[in-house]
Amino acid sequence: MTCGPIVELLDVSYAYEDGPAVLHRVDFAIREGRSLALLGRNGGGKTTLLRLLSGGLRPDSGEVLLAGEPVRYGRKGLTGLRTSVQLVVQDPDDQLFAASVGQDVSFGPMNLGLTQEAVRERVDEALAALDITALRDRPTHLLSYGQRKRAAIAGAVAMRPRVLILDEPTAGLDPHGQERLLEVLARLGRWGTTVVMATHDVDLALRWADDAAVLAPDGLRCGPVTELLSDATLLDAARLRRPWATAVAALLREQGLLGERERGPRTAEELDAWSTCGSGATDR
Repeated sequence: MTCGPIVELLDVSYAYEDGPAVLHRVDFAIREGRSLALLGRNGGGKTTLLRLLSGGLRPDSGEVLLAGEPVRYGRKGLTGLRTSVQLVVQDPDDQLFAASVGQDVSFGPMNLGLTQEAVRERVDEALAALDITALRDRPTHLLSYGQRKRAAIAGAVAMRPRVLILDEPTAGLDPHGQERLLEVLARLGRWGTTVVMATHDVDLALRWADDAAVLAPDGLRCGPVTELLSDATLLDAARLRRPWATAVAALLREQGLLGERERGPRTAEELDAWSTCGSGATDR
């Protein structure tokens, strides 16, 4: 069962100094228990949207709500928002700064004024969640790129946020690294963390997300991921290609092999199961 919005933007606009509006009168909500993929062209406003949601930017107009209450941009209000909503940026080197992994992951919880025991518990939990417990004492500059990605995410997870926002988390990872990251995100979802992922990878978005938000020149469109990523007009406007799975589903419907209301296969494994067992293999 899903619940109401955790954080939302109401009629929000934002422009950088001396520039045109990046976002104009945007309404957007992150709902508890729904994995969400944010997609759009380069320069379309994805990163700006993420920073507005996490308190890194303040809207020029409109409101940001946390659990239904307007966010106040004093120290107390921003602490409340940033405790509930954690953003992990695309380049882990922009986020990692401590000498070792354990020290870096502990930084956020320590700033919450927790006891040493509570900080240690959170660090242990986050390292285990990201499967990097063995890297606790490793200097951050000796980590591989994939390890640095997971260490940066662990630092956010240690804050125990209600929402974890990841900006292009699979960029630069090899296929094995991507699969390991998706396993981690699935685990976090089961533990109650709502995950939002900004990505250009439409196939990944269709496979992973429940919902999608697509930034196009005429505004932001939100809805079920299968619905939005089947909209050719929207994808063209956002300069996104069509996911291979929606193209396959369309071909199967044209051939009368898939009903109009049946969901088609979304992964290679589902396609193989469908071809072996029939369309019912992908129903859920």
